Amino acid sequence: MAEILLSLTIIGVVAAITLPSLTGNINERTWNTQRKALYARMSQAIALMPALNGYGTLTEDSSGTVIEDTAAETFVTNGLAKVLKINNICDSEHLPDCGLPDKITPFAGTQIDFPQDLAELNPQNTSVYLTDVPSGGVTTWSYSQINSKAAGFETANGESIAVYYNPRCTTLLAEANDVYAQQKMCANFVYDLNGRKGPNTFGKDIGVISVLYPTDSLVVAPIPHTQDASDAVTPDAISGVCKNQDAEYRMPTKEELASLFFNKNIIGNMNAVRYWSSSLSSSIDEAWYTSFTTGLMRHDPHWPNNPVRCVKR
Repeated sequence: MAEILLSLTIIGVVAAITLPSLTGNINERTWNTQRKALYARMSQAIALMPALNGYGTLTEDSSGTVIEDTAAETFVTNGLAKVLKINNICDSEHLPDCGLPDKITPFAGTQIDFPQDLAELNPQNTSVYLTDVPSGGVTTWSYSQINSKAAGFETANGESIAVYYNPRCTTLLAEANDVYAQQKMCANFVYDLNGRKGPNTFGKDIGVISVLYPTDSLVVAPIPHTQDASDAVTPDAISGVCKNQDAEYRMPTKEELASLFFNKNIIGNMNAVRYWSSSLSSSIDEAWYTSFTTGLMRHDPHWPNNPVRCVKR
């Protein structure tokens, strides 16, 4: 009897140690499969839409107060719902009715309220004003757009999704410099793979999908690493920083980097002034980067002291 009890005790201890890890691995594999399937369905749906801009109305009064905002809801009802199976649609004040959580946990670890509009994803999505005094004069960066409200919907596959919409998005010229990423975002989706069930944590059941450019749209769904790959990369070493950090990750394209900027608040701990992308310019030895204080997308030669935030799909 004593030997049986001892054996059962050992089995119980081993189970207590291994079960949480096993459960976590199963959840990770399930989420990865769901993410890929959702990305495929969203990409196919967006490809079927002739153009992404122009849905709904955003109207301000003389004081700048939004008096009419039907943009996101109209984009879902009159656009997305025609090419994607949707079970339920909710306005910004009733997102939980579409299964979206009240709070989510970014990489930084402290819970935040689920974003209700573009500015809550990142204040620079709607308003930027920054001055610098370099040698030779004063430089000012300024950008503004109406802070549109989110809308929510549930897919036929059970995902809960909030959409943040810009009806005035524009196409990026191939070599345009000093372009604001905010102008290029047509629709940004924050999804929850299992509704309010939990853990409601970014990088697990919570993720993002961004759509840039109104025609020939590009759909990206980057999953960033929890930390910057380096805070002082050299031009020769920059291409290898992600491989050195984690073999599953790579440098983001300029559009994936823009997506990280749009969703800066819910990702958390992206605190560098600017980040490099893998997208190269036609100019010799120049690559695109995005300023995370203004949203400015530029291409320049690589220089040290600008980090990389690696991503995977």
